[in-house]
Amino acid sequence: MVLKLDECEVCPHRCKVNRIKNQVGRCGSKDTVKIALVSTHEFEEPCISGENGSGTVFFSNCNLNCVFCQNYEISQEGVGREIKVPELADIFLNQQEKNIENINLVTPTSYVPQIIEAINIARKKGLSVPIVYNTNGYENVETLAMLEGFVDIYLPDFKYFSNDLAKKYSKVDNYFEVVTLALKEMHRQVGKSVFDERGVMKKRNDNKTFNTSKAG
Repeated sequence: MVLKLDECEVCPHRCKVNRIKNQVGRCGSKDTVKIALVSTHEFEEPCISGENGSGTVFFSNCNLNCVFCQNYEISQEGVGREIKVPELADIFLNQQEKNIENINLVTPTSYVPQIIEAINIARKKGLSVPIVYNTNGYENVETLAMLEGFVDIYLPDFKYFSNDLAKKYSKVDNYFEVVTLALKEMHRQVGKSVFDERGVMKKRNDNKTFNTSKAG
Protein backbone atom coordinates (compact mmCIF):
# COMPACT_ATOMS: atom_id res chain seq x y z
CA MET A 1 0.00 0.00 0.00
CA VAL A 2 1.12 3.54 -0.82
CA LEU A 3 -0.38 6.51 0.97
CA LYS A 4 -1.69 8.93 -1.63
CA LEU A 5 -2.48 12.59 -1.11
CA ASP A 6 -4.65 13.11 -4.19
CA GLU A 7 -7.66 11.63 -2.35
CA CYS A 8 -6.36 11.89 1.16
CA GLU A 9 -7.30 9.19 3.65
CA VAL A 10 -4.21 9.49 5.83
CA CYS A 11 -6.23 10.08 8.99
CA PRO A 12 -9.65 8.86 10.21
CA HIS A 13 -11.45 11.88 8.77
CA ARG A 14 -10.84 10.47 5.26
CA CYS A 15 -11.74 13.85 3.78
CA LYS A 16 -10.49 12.78 0.31
CA VAL A 17 -9.22 16.22 -0.68
CA ASN A 18 -6.56 16.51 -3.35
CA ARG A 19 -3.69 17.85 -1.29
CA ILE A 20 -1.36 17.61 -4.30
CA LYS A 21 -3.39 20.39 -5.91
CA ASN A 22 -3.13 22.53 -2.79
CA GLN A 23 -6.54 21.57 -1.47
CA VAL A 24 -6.52 21.78 2.31
CA GLY A 25 -7.72 18.82 4.33
CA ARG A 26 -9.66 18.79 7.58
CA CYS A 27 -6.27 18.78 9.30
CA GLY A 28 -5.28 22.04 7.60
CA SER A 29 -2.43 20.47 5.63
CA LYS A 30 -1.50 20.45 1.95
CA ASP A 31 1.05 18.24 0.20
CA THR A 32 4.01 20.19 1.55
CA VAL A 33 5.46 19.51 4.98
CA LYS A 34 4.97 22.35 7.43
CA ILE A 35 6.97 22.57 10.64
CA ALA A 36 6.76 25.04 13.48
CA LEU A 37 9.72 24.25 15.70
CA VAL A 38 12.87 22.15 15.81
CA SER A 39 14.41 21.90 19.25
CA THR A 40 16.17 19.81 21.86
CA HIS A 41 13.47 19.06 24.37
CA GLU A 42 14.75 18.21 27.84
CA PHE A 43 11.38 18.11 29.58
CA GLU A 44 9.54 15.31 27.82
CA GLU A 45 8.92 12.08 29.70
CA PRO A 46 12.27 11.17 31.37
CA CYS A 47 12.41 7.85 29.52
CA ILE A 48 12.28 9.80 26.24
CA SER A 49 14.43 12.85 26.99
CA GLY A 50 17.08 11.02 29.02
CA GLU A 51 20.27 12.94 29.71
CA ASN A 52 20.71 14.52 26.28
CA GLY A 53 17.19 15.61 25.41
CA SER A 54 14.76 14.55 22.74
CA GLY A 55 15.23 15.96 19.24
CA THR A 56 11.74 17.31 18.66
CA VAL A 57 10.26 18.32 15.32
CA PHE A 58 6.90 20.04 15.81
CA PHE A 59 4.65 19.71 12.77
CA SER A 60 2.05 22.38 12.04
CA ASN A 61 -1.67 21.61 11.92
CA CYS A 62 -3.57 18.73 13.52
CA ASN A 63 -6.47 16.39 12.79
CA LEU A 64 -8.04 17.21 16.17
CA ASN A 65 -9.44 20.58 17.23
CA CYS A 66 -8.87 20.45 20.97
CA VAL A 67 -10.08 23.53 22.80
CA PHE A 68 -7.42 22.97 25.47
CA CYS A 69 -4.39 22.53 23.18
CA GLN A 70 -1.25 24.03 24.71
CA ASN A 71 0.20 24.48 21.21
CA TYR A 72 -2.91 26.10 19.75
CA GLU A 73 -1.02 28.48 17.47
CA ILE A 74 0.76 25.53 15.88
CA SER A 75 -2.04 22.99 15.79
CA GLN A 76 -5.04 25.18 14.98
CA GLU A 77 -3.64 28.36 13.46
CA GLY A 78 -0.98 26.58 11.41
CA VAL A 79 1.99 28.65 12.51
CA GLY A 80 5.15 27.36 10.81
CA ARG A 81 7.02 27.22 7.53
CA GLU A 82 6.72 24.89 4.57
CA ILE A 83 9.71 22.73 3.68
CA LYS A 84 10.54 20.01 1.18
CA VAL A 85 11.19 16.40 2.09
CA PRO A 86 14.99 16.54 1.63
CA GLU A 87 15.16 19.43 4.11
CA LEU A 88 13.16 17.36 6.60
CA ALA A 89 15.71 14.57 6.19
CA ASP A 90 18.50 17.06 6.84
CA ILE A 91 16.70 18.25 9.97
CA PHE A 92 16.68 14.68 11.28
CA LEU A 93 20.41 14.36 10.61
CA ASN A 94 21.19 17.74 12.18
CA GLN A 95 19.27 16.74 15.29
CA GLN A 96 21.27 13.52 15.51
CA GLU A 97 24.50 15.51 15.37
CA LYS A 98 23.42 17.22 18.61
CA ASN A 99 23.75 13.87 20.40
CA ILE A 100 20.04 13.76 21.21
CA GLU A 101 18.39 10.57 22.45
CA ASN A 102 15.94 10.28 19.58
CA ILE A 103 14.03 12.08 16.84
CA ASN A 104 10.66 13.05 18.31
CA LEU A 105 7.97 13.66 15.69
CA VAL A 106 5.29 15.78 17.38
CA THR A 107 1.80 15.61 15.83
CA PRO A 108 3.08 13.98 12.64
CA THR A 109 -0.12 12.30 11.42
CA SER A 110 -0.88 14.58 8.46
CA TYR A 111 2.59 14.11 7.01
CA VAL A 112 3.16 10.35 7.26
CA PRO A 113 3.95 9.85 3.52
CA GLN A 114 6.54 12.63 3.55
CA ILE A 115 8.01 11.49 6.87
CA ILE A 116 8.55 7.97 5.54
CA GLU A 117 10.36 9.39 2.53
CA ALA A 118 12.48 11.68 4.72
CA ILE A 119 13.46 8.85 7.06
CA ASN A 120 14.51 6.75 4.08
CA ILE A 121 16.71 9.57 2.79
CA ALA A 122 18.19 10.27 6.22
CA ARG A 123 18.95 6.61 6.99
CA LYS A 124 20.88 6.30 3.77
CA LYS A 125 23.00 9.17 5.10
CA GLY A 126 23.54 7.68 8.53
CA LEU A 127 20.45 8.36 10.66
CA SER A 128 20.45 5.73 13.39
CA VAL A 129 18.79 7.16 16.51
CA PRO A 130 15.32 5.93 17.49
CA ILE A 131 12.28 7.55 15.90
CA VAL A 132 9.49 8.57 18.29
CA TYR A 133 5.98 9.01 16.89
CA ASN A 134 4.34 11.48 19.30
CA THR A 135 0.66 11.45 18.38
CA ASN A 136 -2.80 12.38 19.62
CA GLY A 137 -3.77 8.77 18.89
CA TYR A 138 -6.48 9.57 16.33
CA GLU A 139 -4.91 7.45 13.60
CA ASN A 140 -5.91 5.10 10.80
CA VAL A 141 -4.62 1.57 11.33
CA GLU A 142 -3.60 1.30 7.66
CA THR A 143 -1.57 4.50 7.95
CA LEU A 144 0.18 3.22 11.06
CA ALA A 145 0.91 -0.04 9.27
CA MET A 146 2.92 1.92 6.71
CA LEU A 147 5.16 3.11 9.54
CA GLU A 148 6.27 -0.37 10.56
CA GLY A 149 10.04 -0.43 10.46
CA PHE A 150 10.25 3.35 10.51
CA VAL A 151 9.00 4.09 14.02
CA ASP A 152 10.78 2.66 17.06
CA ILE A 153 8.73 4.23 19.87
CA TYR A 154 5.08 5.24 19.84
CA LEU A 155 4.08 7.99 22.27
CA PRO A 156 0.28 8.30 21.93
CA ASP A 157 -2.24 10.25 23.93
CA PHE A 158 -5.51 8.62 24.95
CA LYS A 159 -7.58 11.69 25.69
CA TYR A 160 -11.12 10.42 26.09
CA PHE A 161 -13.08 7.40 27.23
CA SER A 162 -16.28 9.20 26.19
CA ASN A 163 -17.01 9.85 22.52
CA ASP A 164 -19.38 12.61 23.57
CA LEU A 165 -16.57 14.47 25.30
CA ALA A 166 -14.29 13.91 22.31
CA LYS A 167 -16.93 15.46 20.07
CA LYS A 168 -17.46 18.38 22.44
CA TYR A 169 -13.85 19.28 23.14
CA SER A 170 -11.94 17.99 20.08
CA LYS A 171 -14.64 17.91 17.37
CA VAL A 172 -14.05 14.29 16.30
CA ASP A 173 -16.27 11.25 15.96
CA ASN A 174 -15.78 7.72 17.28
CA TYR A 175 -12.66 8.71 19.18
CA PHE A 176 -12.63 5.78 21.60
CA GLU A 177 -13.05 3.12 18.92
CA VAL A 178 -10.52 4.71 16.55
CA VAL A 179 -7.82 5.19 19.18
CA THR A 180 -8.31 1.71 20.65
CA LEU A 181 -7.62 0.12 17.27
CA ALA A 182 -4.67 2.45 16.72
CA LEU A 183 -3.10 1.51 20.06
CA LYS A 184 -3.40 -2.17 19.23
CA GLU A 185 -1.58 -1.61 15.94
CA MET A 186 1.18 0.37 17.63
CA HIS A 187 1.69 -2.42 20.14
CA ARG A 188 1.67 -5.03 17.40
CA GLN A 189 4.54 -3.24 15.70
CA VAL A 190 6.86 -2.46 18.59
CA GLY A 191 5.68 -4.65 21.48
CA LYS A 192 6.76 -3.89 25.01
CA SER A 193 9.04 -0.96 25.66
CA VAL A 194 12.78 -1.60 25.78
CA PHE A 195 15.09 0.51 27.94
CA ASP A 196 18.84 0.92 28.11
CA GLU A 197 20.85 0.85 31.32
CA ARG A 198 19.96 4.51 31.98
CA GLY A 199 16.23 3.89 31.76
CA VAL A 200 15.92 5.56 28.36
CA MET A 201 13.74 3.96 25.69
CA LYS A 202 15.59 2.54 22.72
CA LYS A 203 15.08 0.48 19.60
CA ARG A 204 13.98 -3.07 20.16
CA ASN A 205 16.78 -4.29 17.92
CA ASP A 206 19.60 -1.98 16.92
CA ASN A 207 20.54 -4.36 14.12
CA LYS A 208 17.04 -4.30 12.66
CA THR A 209 16.68 -4.21 8.88
CA PHE A 210 14.38 -1.31 8.13
CA ASN A 211 11.72 -1.34 5.44
CA THR A 212 12.62 1.09 2.68
CA SER A 213 9.89 0.15 0.21
CA LYS A 214 7.04 2.39 1.38
CA ALA A 215 8.22 5.86 0.48
CA GLY A 216 5.88 6.33 -2.49
